[in-house]
This record gives sequence, C-alpha cells and structure tokens, in this order.
Amino acid sequence: MKKLLVTLLILLTVVTFMSCEKESVNPIEPRYSIEGKWLWSPSENRADANTMYEFVDGIRYTSYAIDTDFNALDSSDRIPGTKTYSFNGDTLVLDGTPMGITFECDGGIVLMHNGQWTNQLWRLSSNCQ
Repeated sequence: MKKLLVTLLILLTVVTFMSCEKESVNPIEPRYSIEGKWLWSPSENRADANTMYEFVDGIRYTSYAIDTDFNALDSSDRIPGTKTYSFNGDTLVLDGTPMGITFECDGGIVLMHNGQWTNQLWRLSSNCQ
C-alpha cells in the first residue's frame, strides 16, 4: 500500500510539472526620462538645430545658438523665462498643456504630439540623426 501511495504521489507530481505551461514573458518597455538637454531644429535635420531645451526638476529652460557647440552652453546662456513641466510615463504636461510622448532611437529622440502638431527633439548626448 505504501509503495502504491508513493508511486501515485510521484506520478501526480510529474504530471503536475509537465502540464504547467511556460508563462509568456512580455518584455518591459524601457522607461526613458525627459530630464536633460534636448535640441530642436526648424527642419527635420538635427544639424539645423538652433534651440536647446533643458528639462531640470520640473523647469524647462531654453537656450538659442547658431553655429555653436551646444555642449559648450551652460546655465548662463539660458534666455529669461521658464516653463514648468511634469512627466509621467508617456505624457508630458508643459505649462498645463498635455502632450503625448514617444521615444525613439534608444531614448535619443523624443516625439511630442498634442493632436494638432508633432515636435521632434534630439537628446544632446545622443548620436541619433
């Protein structure tokens, strides 16, 4: 009787493990931050960029430059005036205006859209074109 119970227990254990389906693994999308320095261009070409936005702790600063290395700009180069922002997942709220956010190029490009227009920014530290 003991042998029968042990055999049934082993059989039940084997059947249980064999019947388990492997859970599908959904890769978690990377979460990128809006914090940092971003370039804006009036064309679709990063090389034409003339504006740098800097997102720091809920404040967006702006700097303008032509034929200048944006890496050389610091806080003394910012124009007067700022905008407030908050960022949560895929929504950026800039001075009260919500915008959808999509990151591309491993977080090096951000597309901001509000239904009427789309803006593209390039992260200063990226090599994305």
